[in-house]
Amino acid sequence: MEHIDYAQISEAVRDASRLKTLPLAVKFMESREAFPEKTRQPAKDLGKRVTICQAVSMARLYGWTIGLTKEDLICVPAMIAFGFSGAENIGNTLGALFCEVGFHPEASAADDEAESICKLDNNEFPAILIAPLFKGLFEPDTVVFYGNPAQIMRLSQAVVHASGKRIVGSFGGKVECTEYLIAPFKTATARIAIPGLGDRVFSATQDDELALGISGELLLPMYRSLNVVGKKVGLRYPVPSYLNYQPEFPPMYKRMAEKLKLF
Repeated sequence: MEHIDYAQISEAVRDASRLKTLPLAVKFMESREAFPEKTRQPAKDLGKRVTICQAVSMARLYGWTIGLTKEDLICVPAMIAFGFSGAENIGNTLGALFCEVGFHPEASAADDEAESICKLDNNEFPAILIAPLFKGLFEPDTVVFYGNPAQIMRLSQAVVHASGKRIVGSFGGKVECTEYLIAPFKTATARIAIPGLGDRVFSATQDDELALGISGELLLPMYRSLNVVGKKVGLRYPVPSYLNYQPEFPPMYKRMAEKLKLF
C-alpha cells in the first residue's frame, strides 16, 4: 500500500484553499477499544453528552481527537440515523420524529425524506473516531473539509478532476451530519453539504460555511489534482478578479473629460 503523508496533504489543502479550520479524518469503528491514545470521549473526559456535529467542531476548531459511542451522544435524530438507537425501523422512526417536531405535515412525506438519507444499521459501527487529518492516526473512511463556497468550489474542482464525476448532494436542513460523514463512506464518492440546524445551534458553524465530504480513497487523487486543475488558466483561491479591461464612466464624466481634453 502506498504511504500517504496525511500531514503534508492537510497542509497543502489548507494552503491552497486557505481553510480556516482543520481538515478532518473520520473512521467508523467496531469497537471503542481501538481508539488511539489521548482520544477524548465526551461522557468520560468532559462529563457530558454531545451532538455529532459538536464533536466535529471540537476536532476542526480545537484539534482534538474525539471518540464517540452511544454513551457520548445526545442528538436523537443523529443517534437514530447512525445506528445508535436500536429502533426496529430506522427510517420510520426518523420519519416519525420529523413529523413530531413539525418538519413534515404527514407521515408519508416524512418517511420518504428519512428513507432518502444515508444511514447506518443498528450497531453497524458502534464507535466513531474523528481527528484532524494532519495527525495521520488512521486511514480515514471519510475526509471532511469546512469552508466558504469559494473555498469548497476550489476543492470541488480537484475532486472532479480526480474522479471524473460531478459532485452531488442532498439537503433538508436537518441531520446533515449524515450527508458529509456517512454518505461519502457509503457511496465511495464526494458530497457537498449545507450544514444543518444542529451545526448552527450547537456547533459554532458559521453562516458562510459549507462542508465537503469525500471518501478516504479519494483523498490522494484529490490532493494530486489540486496541484494541476485549472493551472493553465490561473485558477486559485482567493479567486483573482479580472482587471485587464478599460472601465466605462457615466456620461457626465465623459463630458467633463472632453471639456478638459483629458483624452
